[in-house]
Amino acid sequence: MMLMEETAVPLAALPLAEFKAHLRLGTGFSDGDIQDPVLESFLRAALAAIEGRTGKVVLERDFSWVLSRWRDAEGQALPVAPVTEILALILRDRNDETEIVPPAHYRLERDAHRPVLRPAGTFLPSIASGGVAEIVFRAGYGPVWGDVPPDLAQAVLMLAAHYYEYRHEMGLSGGCMPFGVSSLIERYRTVRLLGGGAR
Repeated sequence: MMLMEETAVPLAALPLAEFKAHLRLGTGFSDGDIQDPVLESFLRAALAAIEGRTGKVVLERDFSWVLSRWRDAEGQALPVAPVTEILALILRDRNDETEIVPPAHYRLERDAHRPVLRPAGTFLPSIASGGVAEIVFRAGYGPVWGDVPPDLAQAVLMLAAHYYEYRHEMGLSGGCMPFGVSSLIERYRTVRLLGGGAR
């Protein structure tokens, strides 16, 4: 299985002004934007770390997920949440011949933690031996920072500030995820049952 990010978070969607305010950086200077690329990199790193810990996509973008078999043909749980739309379901055989499955043959079952691709009928279309299925979908709380739940947004700013504060240190003690961030994201973490086999 392989999850790929098809679109990146645009710079305009990053909370650069909010991050500067969080860090209490001065404003109104002629060179006030000189640190913007550095701050952007810490924001992107914090987003990636929190998304990795929670399985939640903070800012909306498109993904494709390639898998060689269904875990359950009655419904395939998707790897991240929240998923807002299934954009395409593509079957590819071992000769790289593709078949686009009509949207009428499947549906998205929305869930805050574990959205599921469901068949319109009994089973999802079969994946040929040696072939793969590619699910293209849109995930995230929304395209702008104001769409992000406030506690999750605060966790991103806190973690980005932590990275900024410890940017010159290589030891683990200062670079680990702070307790405040961990407690803010705890309720967003996906509970895995049965060794990760829960649907």
